[in-house]
Amino acid sequence: MRMHPATLILVWGLLVTALQLLSGPRLLVLASFMLLAPLALSGRKFLLLLRRTRWVMFSLLLIYAYVTPGHAIVESLGAYSPTREGLADGTLQLLRLLAALGGLALLLDRLHRPQLVAGLYVLLAPLSLFRLSRERVAVRLALTLHYAEVAMLRGAQDWRTHLQQLFAPVPENFHHIELSLPRFAWRDVLAVLAVLAGSGWLLR
Repeated sequence: MRMHPATLILVWGLLVTALQLLSGPRLLVLASFMLLAPLALSGRKFLLLLRRTRWVMFSLLLIYAYVTPGHAIVESLGAYSPTREGLADGTLQLLRLLAALGGLALLLDRLHRPQLVAGLYVLLAPLSLFRLSRERVAVRLALTLHYAEVAMLRGAQDWRTHLQQLFAPVPENFHHIELSLPRFAWRDVLAVLAVLAGSGWLLR
């Protein structure tokens, strides 16, 4: 049974929101689930995301360790030492980021680019209340995802070549974009309700 793309995106968003609100053992329970499931079902995609974001995660931990006030880990270094509190907070935020990336790996492994755009197109329906065109947003998103994918697939021998390719123009090859919009089914409603119920139980 395949769920609606909008349902999968919404479920991921709800889980990421719960990650930011939880702490302690309940955070560990949800984060463990969001880490183990991708490793078992989408291990290759998850490892690829981890490799591409490794410097972001390292920088996050480093910033928290040195910016957060607290007790120095190496007292002889004084102000140049990371703090225990900063390292603890950084590890907590790193856990949240890893869990969010795990959920994203599952999402990207099950949704192709047109499905992802279609799901976001459905979720952007409230924009019509403000007289904004969700069709235009969907088209811009499709083009952005296309160019990002092209850039990532290009090979680069060194950083200079990489920069040149990054700013190289990409030929326009989109004549039209078709979005397949499946209907919502009972399983979509059950999935959202289950995530809401589980998040509510963890947050109580």
